[in-house]
Amino acid sequence: MPAYLVIHPGDHKRDDLLVEDPALTLRFEAGWAILADADGVCLAIPSGQGACIQRVDVQEPAPQEG
Repeated sequence: MPAYLVIHPGDHKRDDLLVEDPALTLRFEAGWAILADADGVCLAIPSGQGACIQRVDVQEPAPQEG
C-alpha cells in the first residue's frame, strides 16, 4: 500500500505524520507537495515549510496457509 512519511523540521514543533491509502498519490504543484487519494486532497504542504517527504510503502501481510 502506498504510504508517505512527512517529517517536519525540528523548529516547527510538529509531530511526524504517516499518510497511507491504497490510492495515495504525491504530486508537486506551484510550490506545494500534495497528497491525494480517490476522494481528493488529503494533505498539502508548502515547499517553504522545509518538511521532508519519504515514501515508505506498507507491506500487506501474506495470506496464511492451512
